[in-house]
Amino acid sequence: MKTIVLVDDETRMLDLLGLYLTPNGYRCIKVESGKQGLIFLQKEKIDLVILDVMMPEMDGWMTCQKIREFSDVPIIMVTARSETADVVKGLKKGADDYITKPFHEAELLARVEALLRRSGQSKDNHLVFKGLEWKEDSVELKYRNQVISTTPKEFALIGLFLRNPQKVFSREHLLSAIWGLEANIDDRTIDSHIRNLRDKLRNAGFPINQHLFTVWGVGYKWVNEGSESQWSKS
Repeated sequence: MKTIVLVDDETRMLDLLGLYLTPNGYRCIKVESGKQGLIFLQKEKIDLVILDVMMPEMDGWMTCQKIREFSDVPIIMVTARSETADVVKGLKKGADDYITKPFHEAELLARVEALLRRSGQSKDNHLVFKGLEWKEDSVELKYRNQVISTTPKEFALIGLFLRNPQKVFSREHLLSAIWGLEANIDDRTIDSHIRNLRDKLRNAGFPINQHLFTVWGVGYKWVNEGSESQWSKS
């Protein structure tokens, strides 16, 4: 049974979410503040978080940012605000999806199921893609049995990309996920690590230009299969 943490300061909304999710086989943990949610997430194994934006003391955006300091748990943000700027803000803080109030039960369940399905790969510690082998336990990257020497950050980056094909990562998201929010580095550090990672994979014979692309003005994207004309390779 998948466990979902529901974070909302309104008891009515917590009850409604639980009413939708529990009959469909989800175990729901209800907490009424971002701080309570953080405490619970640090202690328990959670599969997904549904997080309200407009909360007192610590809003959903700040809570999401704090969660990303220690966890890559999938996060769906819930809000009555549908402006593009608010959606973008949530995604930049590390949210995986967004749903706007009022929403239908079917939409919520579809989003939960889709996100859990996508994030299922992220729990794998041994990934293989077209001869490229990534082993988290042994911190080992190989292409056709040839070991590729990487730094810890480069290793974490390729693992993140392999786990999340088709997802565009902003530089801010990569900084948060790989270096942590308190790291005193800038976007150029990200670009340098990506460039070095590309060079190492290319030198090993892996066709990196077909899979890791720059999305201008945003960040980077790993494409399993797709049109190169859509993205930049540099």
